[in-house]
This record gives sequence, structure tokens and C-alpha cells, in this order.
Amino acid sequence: MAENTSDIGWQFDNTYTLLPNEFFIRVKPAQVREQRVVVLNHELADELGLHLRHLLAQEAAQLFAGQTLPQGADPIAQAYTGHQFGGFTMLGDGRAILLGEHRTPSGRLVDIQFKGSGPTAFS
Repeated sequence: MAENTSDIGWQFDNTYTLLPNEFFIRVKPAQVREQRVVVLNHELADELGLHLRHLLAQEAAQLFAGQTLPQGADPIAQAYTGHQFGGFTMLGDGRAILLGEHRTPSGRLVDIQFKGSGPTAFS
């Protein structure tokens, strides 16, 4: 990669991994072939404090397809419970993978999550 992911501006704070182990499992996004970026929202990236304009298209594709993990990311799938179809049940986020919580320049903490990133223990 021409640009190191640590130079992009990620500021991960992985507080969900401080929860008891019953609430999550560490996972990695599935490997995929032929990643490509269709749309990259530079305005949102700027608001998040991420410097993506210098990434090559293939580097951005690998990053957002989960093939290259940002420095500081600690990918997990989360378990949760709730009422579904009239009964209390153990649910999960299925194929969603939380990379971590990114702290923006304004100090706001936002979840960075991939959907459709491969099966998890909660699928």
C-alpha cells in the first residue's frame, strides 16, 4: 500500500471489548475477490477526521472490503437479546462486524461497522 492505514487518521477506542466475553466474539471480515469502491463519501470522511483522498482506488477498496484492517481496529461480532415475534430470545448481529469505535476530531465516538462481512457465531 502506498499509504499506511495509520496515516489515515483512525482513532479507535474499543470499549465494547471491555464487556464480558458473553457479549461478543472476535472475528475477521471474510476474504473476498475483486474488491472495488463504487462511491467514497469524502465529505463524511473529512467530518470523521479520516484522510482518504490520497488512497489509491485499490487501497480504498481493500480497506472498505475488510481486506486491510485499520490500525487500532479490534473486529468483533456482538450478541444481544431482545423480544422478537412475541418472545424473549438471544439475538446477534449476524453478518455485521464492528471494527471499533472511532473518535472524531470533535470528540464524538462513532461505531465503524461492516455489514455482509461473512458469517459470525450469531448468524
